[in-house]
Amino acid sequence: MSDLPILYSFRRCPYAMRARIGLLEANIKVELREIVLRDKPAHMCQISPKATVPVLLLPNGTLIDESLDILLWALNQNDPNNLLAADKNITNKLIEQTDGTKSSHFKHHLDRYKYASRHAVENPRVSEQATALTARKDSETYIQTLESLLANNPFLLADKPTLADYAIAPFIRQFANSGREWWNAAPYPNTQKWLEAFIASPTFQTIFQKFPLWKDGDPPIHFPT
Repeated sequence: MSDLPILYSFRRCPYAMRARIGLLEANIKVELREIVLRDKPAHMCQISPKATVPVLLLPNGTLIDESLDILLWALNQNDPNNLLAADKNITNKLIEQTDGTKSSHFKHHLDRYKYASRHAVENPRVSEQATALTARKDSETYIQTLESLLANNPFLLADKPTLADYAIAPFIRQFANSGREWWNAAPYPNTQKWLEAFIASPTFQTIFQKFPLWKDGDPPIHFPT
């Protein structure tokens, strides 16, 4: 067992980004194991049968394998920038609307927009392009919610980042990257500005740096470096 927590992660996954942000903001050093999802390590699958990143294994054997739980665990250890200061009820509701499991939630539509070829088979009479366009339109209700919030502050719930910003921004980045030309011309200037500020921030630049893929027997790589 490592003396440090072990984090299995995948650089581009928004859930894994969320976990790395929490660890970075809390200044909690971990042994980072960067993987590719098509070749999942046996140890990760053994300790977390759901076999999806992120997976955080603490030195005492405790396992945390949900991204929001990792983010909250980290910030409850150390929250120097007061990311947990915003209203909890509003924060929780906003995050649930992002990646909750209901068909009305943003992540449901994001998946069908980004991975339209996979989801078009759900209705063979609807083309892949039509699936993507419908999903994008359905996503806009949520984007409009963010746009309204960002009309009042530079960040979602305050004049500085809070838990909501860091929990949600990785998913909006994925949405924007699924159709950059459309996104850049879309009528959401507040959300576009907020997202670009997130991408340019030292926090994102740090958590998005490239690390070599982990193999069993490799010397440990630490994050944050």
